[in-house]
Amino acid sequence: MANTVYDTIVIGVGGMGSAAVCALARRGRRVLGLEQFSIPHELGSSAGATRIFRFAYFEDPCYVPLMRLALDRWRALERDGGEALITVTGGLDIGPAGGRVVTGSKEACGRHCLRHEVLAASAAMRRFPAWRLPVGFEAVYQPEAGFLRADRGIAAHVALARRLGGEVHENEPVRACKASAGGVAVTTERGRYHAGSVVVAAGAWTSKLLDGFGHLAIPERQVVAWFPTFAAPFAAAAFPVFILECPQSGLFYGFPSLPEEGLKIGKFHHRGERVDPDLIDRRVVAADLRVLHDATRYLTTDLGAPLAHKTCMFVNSPDEHFIIDVLPEAPTVVVAAGFSGHGYKFCAAIGEILADLASDGATARDIAPFRLARPALRHPR
Repeated sequence: MANTVYDTIVIGVGGMGSAAVCALARRGRRVLGLEQFSIPHELGSSAGATRIFRFAYFEDPCYVPLMRLALDRWRALERDGGEALITVTGGLDIGPAGGRVVTGSKEACGRHCLRHEVLAASAAMRRFPAWRLPVGFEAVYQPEAGFLRADRGIAAHVALARRLGGEVHENEPVRACKASAGGVAVTTERGRYHAGSVVVAAGAWTSKLLDGFGHLAIPERQVVAWFPTFAAPFAAAAFPVFILECPQSGLFYGFPSLPEEGLKIGKFHHRGERVDPDLIDRRVVAADLRVLHDATRYLTTDLGAPLAHKTCMFVNSPDEHFIIDVLPEAPTVVVAAGFSGHGYKFCAAIGEILADLASDGATARDIAPFRLARPALRHPR
């Protein structure tokens, strides 16, 4: 069996883990990434071709500086990897004028001086003719938003990490992780590894590795679908990525129609199904697709049956804000979890923060909203 010593071991090489491995390798650290599946894979929360990035962050304005850092680091990865990962389409945050999405988007834009326009329903439909919005709706348009190539981003982080001397193992599940004052010991099916610190970025499997995370990082079944809508009003030049607040049925998100896949739509908290990641039912049933069709009442075209669909997972924290911290009882253990369906866009920045915490135990970046000590995690509802 292997018995090797590293500076840092990263458990989970999805979006966050791959970025952490890359950031540590950039610093010349001896880093090992351990992934239980192939890289990339379709079984966790980072799977798929595309993820939205956006700045008009209705959830909380505190995310805007982190998004600026992330975009800068994504651009650096594009330069270093020689591959385009970002497509700018602009972004629309749509909903009732006094609703959570539009109000929060306006607040984020105002507080951080983001370029944006607030469009009444009629103006939004003239400018973006794929939409059919009721009176009383507004749309906040922010021109810097777009989408990332998610699978390719993971692969690019891993390829660069390996090029810089980092070590990444695929198809090697972790069986145990034990921390001590002197570091950590990680046992897998293939061997036992030692390091000064460990980053746990295991997504839906976090609570299976760390005690006490069963109520902090909760896996939820999620279904997305791609629809055969290839008309010009739905193409990237005319149809920005969007967040849509439907008063009757919740929050949806979507992407322009791409030639290779069609129009992608998902719903936050799809059907509210908590799951065990090892037992999740990945079959897509009629009820899953009915949920997604609720968004189509606001489009000018009936989307019809999907071209494709897929089941994945969100991993939700109690307040749906991220968890990024050092474990207080085990300062050699860094955790990144609970990204609640809106984390991928930040991977390139969070990887650097995780590298800071793993190397130095602290970071100059403001992660106060993401600490384990925040009231919403100490006293979850």
